[in-house]
Amino acid sequence: MAGKGKEEEVYVASIDQGTTSTRFIIYDRHASPVASHQLEFKQHYPEAGWVEHDPMEIMESVKVCMAKTLEKAAASGLNVDAGLKAIGITNQRETTVVWSKSTGLPLYNAIVWMDVRTSSICRRLESELSGGRTHFVETCGLPISTYFSALKLLWLMENVDAVKDAVRAGDALFGTIDTWLIWNLTGGIGGKDRDGKELVGQHVTDCSNAARTMLMNLKALDWDKPTLEALGIPAGILPKIISNSEKIGVVASGFPLAGVSISGCLGDQHAAMLGQLCQKGEAKSTYGTGAFILLNTGEEVTQSTHGLLSTIAYKLGPDAPTNYALEGSIAIAGAAVQWLRDSLGIISSASEIEGLAESVQDSGGIYFVPAFNGLFAPWWRDDARGICIGITRFTNKGHIAQAVLESMCFQVNDVLSSMHKDAGEAGEVKSAEGEFLLRVDGGATVNNLLMQIQADLLGSPVVRPADTETTALGAAYAAGLAAGVWTKEEIFAGLHKENTTVFRPKLDDAHRKKRGESWNKAVSRSFDLADLSL
Repeated sequence: MAGKGKEEEVYVASIDQGTTSTRFIIYDRHASPVASHQLEFKQHYPEAGWVEHDPMEIMESVKVCMAKTLEKAAASGLNVDAGLKAIGITNQRETTVVWSKSTGLPLYNAIVWMDVRTSSICRRLESELSGGRTHFVETCGLPISTYFSALKLLWLMENVDAVKDAVRAGDALFGTIDTWLIWNLTGGIGGKDRDGKELVGQHVTDCSNAARTMLMNLKALDWDKPTLEALGIPAGILPKIISNSEKIGVVASGFPLAGVSISGCLGDQHAAMLGQLCQKGEAKSTYGTGAFILLNTGEEVTQSTHGLLSTIAYKLGPDAPTNYALEGSIAIAGAAVQWLRDSLGIISSASEIEGLAESVQDSGGIYFVPAFNGLFAPWWRDDARGICIGITRFTNKGHIAQAVLESMCFQVNDVLSSMHKDAGEAGEVKSAEGEFLLRVDGGATVNNLLMQIQADLLGSPVVRPADTETTALGAAYAAGLAAGVWTKEEIFAGLHKENTTVFRPKLDDAHRKKRGESWNKAVSRSFDLADLSL
């Protein structure tokens, strides 16, 4: 890869649009981050269980992060403007936006993935459709759930007059956040390139994001006509589905880095799989607002019988083979720490939880189930609500902090246990020592205590890379691959080799088994509580 003499400056960047913040990261030719900027944005909670974002604020946060990162890079003496070859996009999945083709403005706030307002629509479909909750699993890999975009789109079409009218008039465009960003970045309405030529916003989504709508046929990688007909969703409002690594369009003038090619796009969990270089039989767990565990199952779709989702891992080019995955999604992980900080005031910053949890020897018999908006995999109970049980006069905030950390790890265990049953021994790659290794990433993994608890409760080693922001890295890999900065072989050979930290289990099997049984008891106590707030 290196040329003779002084290397030309070569950069690839990522837009990482998450649930609570947006980030822009620039990487050098060795895939090392050289500049970044992050910005939190507002969460809107109009009713219990409802979560919304302002799509315009999200777009503005992307613009600000791009500009600020460029300022930092310039201050470090880097000539990014000349050397940036491509931008990749990764995003919070399922979050749903409908906007006007003629004005470019959203017709309603974005409905966020964890929002549960669609539970009555779910119940209605389950009773109307012959296959009940699993009616579409065969084609799209997903059960009917509040989690997925199709249900959010139905709610908008049924409850928001502006959306109803726009759909009827042929003026509505639907997209997940990737689609909204790409459409705006590539010109939207009246966009122009650097030379003043007119651009038309690209209305596209990638196959990993499309896989989370409930509308895509997993094998055909196209919108499933019988599903659209069954749900009454017009195909004309849907974006075109593309691969994760191909040239999509160029950034329009009015944005920083106008003229640079956008050439990679993956949903956040799929980007993390690529960033962790997960090939067939390898699994990763990302700890963010939620926690998401994916196992690459190779070029075959594996249907789960244990509450997991079948999904795309990645497809690295229009003609590249598609890798599939089994996924277990956990709605509340790091969000429980934010709740301790913002709602209870037990900590004043997320990083304080480690010290608070270490102030006690264990959780003192406390079990915390963070079913704030129900439970996702493998339980799929939208009637569950958060509980904290085992409280005595001995209980203090250190025990609660420890129980919150443990809740993330217990939930990850539940998913991995289901994966093991679905994929079987043959479906998992073991280390040279015959151990199953869990690769981890995401903001919460800087917490060493959390990682040790995970290893203890799992009974397997947990491997953390030096750069835990593998989501943005995966999007950079996809973009750099399409732009010819790297080859697939270079990426998977460990282009970005680095030191890893391995956490090994210290808990004995009997203790681990007992803790797991107690956790299951706690989970069962969280069911059928949704009507408490009525």
